[in-house]
Amino acid sequence: MGLADLGRIDDVIHGRLRLGIMVYLVDADTADFTELKNALEATQGNLSVHLKKLEEAGYVAIAKSFKDNKPLTRVSITPAGRKAFGTYLDAIAGLIGGKG
Repeated sequence: MGLADLGRIDDVIHGRLRLGIMVYLVDADTADFTELKNALEATQGNLSVHLKKLEEAGYVAIAKSFKDNKPLTRVSITPAGRKAFGTYLDAIAGLIGGKG
């Protein structure tokens, strides 16, 4: 396949921080904002922007609530996000496999 897979690379996922978010959530299912921020060594503003882009694509769901009178933001991967991530990984594998 090789370069034919290049067009299958999802630009929404492909950014370093968005890819990190997806990798984290595929394993964890759900994470709170601070957990993601620390794990990805991201700033609050940068993480917010990338989460919004993933949410707009339907890849993550964001739920805001309060815990002990403090705001709590939870992020979960959606079924569409899991599917898109699987397709993304297949495309990357096709690119790598096509080099040989």
